Amino acid sequence: MTIAEKFVAMEYGPAPEDPKEALAWLDRHARQFGHFINGTWVEPSAGQYFDTADPSTGEKLAAVAQGSAADVDSAVKAARATFPQWQALTPHARARYLYALARQVQKHSRLLAVLETMDNGKPIRESRDIDIPLVARHFYYHAGWAQLLEQEFPGYTACGVVGQIIPWNFPLLMLAWKIAPALATGNTVVLKPAEFTPLTALAFAGICEEIGLPPGVVNIVTGDGSTGEALVKHPDVDKIAFTGSTEVGRAIRRATASSHKRLSLELGGKSPFIVFEDADLDGAVEGLVDGIWLNQGQVCCAGSRLLMQESVAEPLIGKIRDRMSTLRAGPPLDKAIDIGAIVADVQLDRIRRLVEQGVAEGATCWQPQIELPKRGLYYPPTLLSNVHPTSIVAQQEIFGPVLAAMTFRTPAEAVELANNTVYGLASCVWSENINVALHVAAQIKAGVVWVNCTNLFDAACGFGGYRESGYGREGGREGLLEYLEPAWFKHAPTLPPAKASSEAEAGEESDASIPAIDRTVKLYIGGKQARPDSGYSMQVRGRDGQSLGEVPLGNRKDIRNAVEAARKASGWAKSTAHNRAQVLYYMAENLSQRREEVAHRLAQAVGAEQAGAELNAGIERIFSYAAWADKFDGAVHNPPFRNIAIAMNEPIGTVAVICPYEVPLLGFLSLVMPVLAMGNTAIVVPSEAYPLITGDLYQLFDTSDLPGGAVNIVTGYQSQLLKVLAEHDDIDAIWSFADEACVSTAKSLSVGNLKQVFTNEGRAIDWFDVRQGEGRWFLQHATQVKNIWVPYGE
Repeated sequence: MTIAEKFVAMEYGPAPEDPKEALAWLDRHARQFGHFINGTWVEPSAGQYFDTADPSTGEKLAAVAQGSAADVDSAVKAARATFPQWQALTPHARARYLYALARQVQKHSRLLAVLETMDNGKPIRESRDIDIPLVARHFYYHAGWAQLLEQEFPGYTACGVVGQIIPWNFPLLMLAWKIAPALATGNTVVLKPAEFTPLTALAFAGICEEIGLPPGVVNIVTGDGSTGEALVKHPDVDKIAFTGSTEVGRAIRRATASSHKRLSLELGGKSPFIVFEDADLDGAVEGLVDGIWLNQGQVCCAGSRLLMQESVAEPLIGKIRDRMSTLRAGPPLDKAIDIGAIVADVQLDRIRRLVEQGVAEGATCWQPQIELPKRGLYYPPTLLSNVHPTSIVAQQEIFGPVLAAMTFRTPAEAVELANNTVYGLASCVWSENINVALHVAAQIKAGVVWVNCTNLFDAACGFGGYRESGYGREGGREGLLEYLEPAWFKHAPTLPPAKASSEAEAGEESDASIPAIDRTVKLYIGGKQARPDSGYSMQVRGRDGQSLGEVPLGNRKDIRNAVEAARKASGWAKSTAHNRAQVLYYMAENLSQRREEVAHRLAQAVGAEQAGAELNAGIERIFSYAAWADKFDGAVHNPPFRNIAIAMNEPIGTVAVICPYEVPLLGFLSLVMPVLAMGNTAIVVPSEAYPLITGDLYQLFDTSDLPGGAVNIVTGYQSQLLKVLAEHDDIDAIWSFADEACVSTAKSLSVGNLKQVFTNEGRAIDWFDVRQGEGRWFLQHATQVKNIWVPYGE
């Protein structure tokens, strides 16, 4: 045998990592852990424990406390008690604590990596070279934000006590993603790690002790789903940050609907891995290895759907099979291993079941002939080809080392297939043509797009999803905003319940109080006036009780027509920011020319003084958002790789808007203008106090070159229309600025497609105050950030 032949045939020998330090750490704690509450270790109130085991051997590692509602309550009380002191620290003082956490993570990096691998089953190379360095990076990065917070976020304050629930696939990294920004912004934390993988969170609690973090700032309560449920429902928690399954995310949204808790959700994914015919196929295969077989495919952004241009499908499949045959599965502490153990029996069963169902639906299953350990929870790398786009393996998250492959012919078809799921977390595009890559990246509905690379992460670059992959971002400037809110808003008074119109008035005959000139208006859908499907109308009365006219009583079919019109107006999002600004400036000009007549009619409902003030402020507000249209732009991040990450502010899509009762014109303009400025389309339910303003507004839109369907107005009872809007799966976000009952309805009924919800939490907003009624706070909710990673250099 020649040297070259020996080199090809040579196999890696075992290179096991010595776990003695991790085992010694476990032994020092007598293999039993309580909760970490208020800076001390406490026994569970119910005296119950559960075992955590090494999935590669099945051997018990330790007994861990099962948290009860009483334990959660103790942790929340500790976090609440210390919150004022932690928030009152100078930015520099908080920054030093985060810096100390980063340094200690680095000092204990090997212990943390080994402990993570033993508890989770992932290869030690991944824990050692990816997870733990990123943990330290997040604390370093957010130490910097803590130092700069008051300069960069003036007028913002911490949410308060934050409940955080993390998954088992990246236990310590997910902890860092959540705790670092929460502490940097002045919040205190109660964190529940995953039941399967609690050990590194408990080790982190020990690090908090080592650096002298004030008691109660970080509290760790371990347990199963019931512990997380108690944390979600606790009335003294101000925000919930959750990473996990979409199903649990829906349950959390529903459980928090009647509260004022802030909510951020990072949920499931079914990420497309798109390979064009001009791609470097060998490079794409190596990217695919990282994309789907990292952490045994137990990654929310795993590139689990391979979309291949038809002309290169056959050679690409051959290269993938060859590469799969070289993957090494085995004990995860072996540094020569590529694929470790599946985290638990229940997850292994799910993988097997979904693969069997995919095969039953017509997919072809191929697995390399590699030897799996006799002991432990292992599943071989799997390729499913000939997958139909509607197959369960193309639509549902498997969360295992399973790749579903299908083909496309054109870039347009690739985009259509990529977006053909309910998810929108991440994606990859492989092409040597940068024009094709960026053109496709811009059209994919995902929070992250990697161009000619995959699974790159950095603390400076936001990560999060579109659609049923959740909302909110982790990392970057946008991640900090998840833990901050405007200081004025936090202490704003609660609105009284809105004065709802009497439904008995619907369809009533007109009486002598109606003006001589009938002021009945129509709905405004698709750029045209439209009669209501119901055939009914409701009376509008002025301040003196006199009838001012009638407006249509919109219903479910009218909302359906409005949504269809809004979806067809997608060209508004594609127009340049400059062009959108011109249209808004034109609106302000036209409204200014009609100031007197509009103010005169509005005065009948709100009085002459308020009407004049609303007109003046409204014209100025339109000007403000015309100015913002081409200035609320993104950023280019410089992560510590040979990449740039282009953070783009993209429109959310179709936004339903429930207008405030008290300022019919200014409230409408204050909410609809930021939606339009950022390229969204809108379906608007105007204030019940004076819905006749619709007649003036659709004349304004008609004369200002606004494309038909960009704004659609449906009048009627807000409580009824809100229900239809919140339940509609083709609406991407809902803005409800009414009373608390409407806010709760918007949240609870929006769980179907997990649409984004932006509300006033039933609080009063001074719409005449520019610090409250306009600006970045609204623009941030009118956009979602997409990070496109682009490598450079040879």
